[in-house]
Amino acid sequence: MTKKATAVGAAATAIILSIIVTGRSANEYIPAPPDYADTTMWVTVLNDTADSGADIFYLVSTWEKDWLTADSLPCHYADVWNPLHRSHMADEISRIAAYMAPGNNFYAPYYRHTTIEAFVTQSEDTVSQRMELPMQDVEAAFRSFQQRRDTSRPFVIAGFSQGALATVELLKTMDAETYSHLVAAYVLGWKVTPQDTLQSPYIKAAQGESDTGVTICYNTVKEPRYAKPLISATCIAINPVNWRTDTVSALLHDTIRVSLCQNPRVLVVSGYSGSEYKPYRGIINTGDIHSCEPWLYSECLARNISVRTKAWREQKKAR
Repeated sequence: MTKKATAVGAAATAIILSIIVTGRSANEYIPAPPDYADTTMWVTVLNDTADSGADIFYLVSTWEKDWLTADSLPCHYADVWNPLHRSHMADEISRIAAYMAPGNNFYAPYYRHTTIEAFVTQSEDTVSQRMELPMQDVEAAFRSFQQRRDTSRPFVIAGFSQGALATVELLKTMDAETYSHLVAAYVLGWKVTPQDTLQSPYIKAAQGESDTGVTICYNTVKEPRYAKPLISATCIAINPVNWRTDTVSALLHDTIRVSLCQNPRVLVVSGYSGSEYKPYRGIINTGDIHSCEPWLYSECLARNISVRTKAWREQKKAR
């Protein structure tokens, strides 16, 4: 099938879906679902030539605002068949791949992430409802990821912001065999709640630098009072600079002091203004530094993926 025919088919499917999707108005446009057999639905970087790394499944954050179709139907989701929407997601994915892909095989799907308006409401119910559609794509993409790779290899799940929320939800769908190959899940800029941990035996808080099968979670603020409950009211957290769960601080890039506050459980930074991340609609970068999460600690994260992957492989040899 040609790309033109595929796009036409996708548009037709979207029109049908906008009418029949349960619980949504017929006046709301629902973009067509991605076809994960189509290589244009992925950013893939295969760098593990020595078979010593991991397969990384990365979930991108929120890039789109509510938008209107040509015939004025509102849409609350990214359209993966829209080249502009894909290019927005690719901006983040390519930067993430620059530090996560070396020595690893990196896979990042485009998915119909919900728009920023859901999060601006700061309503748990609204976000939960709007995440139903993105999670259909994320679960389909993860199944495709498993089919694409050698499932005897270790793998990592990572996501930022909405992608981190999707990471938590994806862990809830995991079976024991799949989990046995999980190096770690990196929840960057979102929370893990007590209810989340009750819904999955595979959401286990990281306790140090090299434990495996664990979840790494953190959120960054200038002062604890700036923590946003919707995003950062988490029951697990770790400092990605020194990989401690207590209050002992660590120095990052020689000038930035990072410590883990215990209540709320957020990272507090000093010596770093985060001024390059402008406040947005009262929900992000307003005392918190939400937009820094995958970038400020990129060297720490890259090194840690390597450390945990090596630990997983050594454990496998010992079994």
